[in-house]
Amino acid sequence: MAVETLQDRVLASIKGAGTFDGALALELFRFQAEACAPYREYVGLLGIDPAAVTAVEEIPFLPVEFFKSRLVWSAAPADEPETVFTSSGTSGSETSRHYVASTALYAASFTRGFEHFYGPAEGWSLFALLPSYGERSGSSLVWMVERLQARNRAGGGFYLYEHDRLTADLERAARKGEKILLIGVAFALLDYAEHLAAGRTGLTLPADAVVMETGGMKGRRREVSRETLHETLKQAFGTETIHSEYGMTELLSQAYSTGGGWFRCPPWMKVSARDLQSPLRPAAAGEVGGLNIVDLANLWSCSFLAVQDRGIVRPDGSFRVLGRIEGAQLRGCNLLIE
Repeated sequence: MAVETLQDRVLASIKGAGTFDGALALELFRFQAEACAPYREYVGLLGIDPAAVTAVEEIPFLPVEFFKSRLVWSAAPADEPETVFTSSGTSGSETSRHYVASTALYAASFTRGFEHFYGPAEGWSLFALLPSYGERSGSSLVWMVERLQARNRAGGGFYLYEHDRLTADLERAARKGEKILLIGVAFALLDYAEHLAAGRTGLTLPADAVVMETGGMKGRRREVSRETLHETLKQAFGTETIHSEYGMTELLSQAYSTGGGWFRCPPWMKVSARDLQSPLRPAAAGEVGGLNIVDLANLWSCSFLAVQDRGIVRPDGSFRVLGRIEGAQLRGCNLLIE
């Protein structure tokens, strides 16, 4: 099948937002097992014949660390990336580089993914408290939020450490009846919560406002459990639940939790768990394992990644992140522990 047709099918799967397309996943596997040099080598070292793989469960997952040392690229060798996303890294650690051949594909994925859980982006005023991302270039999260914000010019914006300005803008948006979403990296939301407590002025958000954390202490604060983080933020912002976003530089899709720490994927993304002792085998049902992720939007890199987070995956496909796999190199995208 022509690669142009493959991209059309991936876009159709994203825009249709139906159910996970296993047949398409198999086609992407066979394409990437030939076109992506690191993945081709990895599949070969495992002794796997791509033509003999007939089920999604048989597809091998590329360790996500390859994005730090190799060019994970499935487009034509002569093609140039439209952009390159880089991970933040932690304490001088190596950073991942995701060469993106189609920003339109990424935009379709994050827009439809957001709308799958929260409705049209035009209905939200997005306030972004992402200092560690906004202070560098190459952040896929900043790229995403900027474009979601542009769809609704009623309110919102980016904030580094301007807590008083953020409070004033949130209160102004509340008075105008805007639908508010405050998204922030964990340490920045905790800093803001402490600022509100120290000022003793408080902040009252509308009942339908959403506060969403993206994980990550970035070495700025002591790691805390997600439960502790959420309880602190609920008290600070007066909300009943705290939402979460699960994403990373190496993925072009995101999963969301609307409360309680259980994440759900959009229909073109699928998460499973691998055995921590034998990573080529699936984890037993209900057991903690390393997370494997299928992201069909990763057409031009690799759609099948073994990431460094451990967690539990339920039969309905929802999953809970329980922190880093012991011995895995720390990375900025998720330093929360349960």
